[in-house]
Amino acid sequence: MSQELVVNLEFWSKPPWSDSKGKYRLGLKPIEIEDWFDNSIDEELIKYKEELLKNSYDTVVRTTNCSLEAQELLTEHIQSNDAYKDPIASMSLSVPDDLCIIESAGEQKLLAASVCSPSYWNLKEKIGEPLRAIHKPVKTLNEKIGNPIERFISNAPVGKPFKRENWFIHGDTKRMHLKSEEFPKGDVSEWVIRSERETLCRYNEKYSLFAINVRFQKLSFIHNFDDAKESLKNSLLNLDKEELIYFGGQLKLDSILSYLNSSKT
Repeated sequence: MSQELVVNLEFWSKPPWSDSKGKYRLGLKPIEIEDWFDNSIDEELIKYKEELLKNSYDTVVRTTNCSLEAQELLTEHIQSNDAYKDPIASMSLSVPDDLCIIESAGEQKLLAASVCSPSYWNLKEKIGEPLRAIHKPVKTLNEKIGNPIERFISNAPVGKPFKRENWFIHGDTKRMHLKSEEFPKGDVSEWVIRSERETLCRYNEKYSLFAINVRFQKLSFIHNFDDAKESLKNSLLNLDKEELIYFGGQLKLDSILSYLNSSKT
């Protein structure tokens, strides 16, 4: 799935790295329930998801044996039908987001998910695992996100969504990255910022939904926004060793920083 990208002024006015505090942090802020899913799913994305559900169902949908109640309770909030064996699959065609149902208490295991746009993770390896194990690939992630989010989910009010923004830099607008990519192909000027609008909502006393809506912007657009450029440089320089490995390594970092310091071409 590829798309023609145009400048999104709203994105660049306050990009997800704008506070320059580093890439990996909790950063959840409350939003109104009507803003839980902030836009409708478009036809292109529906077709993309439908094709994956048809041809790669076991890659993009995974459920545990004890997850049916959690899925059925979520259908009170997201439209569903009986087109697929798992309610979460049909729910994923009603919103632009990928959907992950998590236990609100206990080990906070990932119970069911429909993930068509993963960035550096594979649902097959994560289903049924507790949050602590899911964050394990980046050792410092449990300290910066894992431990705080466990406490947050345990104490979150029912029916109140919270939002954060995550981001990556890829070589293209490919939505599915099941593992860390090698050094991106092409010139840095052609690379793409992948922004993920992430929401967390405890929709039932026992269950929470983590939802991810992926958007793209060309990295080259940044030369028109000086504040965004400076804050991105600061954020990248704040990556620790483990985060840098997960991000793509020193060569990728140096290439991006060199490009950000160059003149617009």
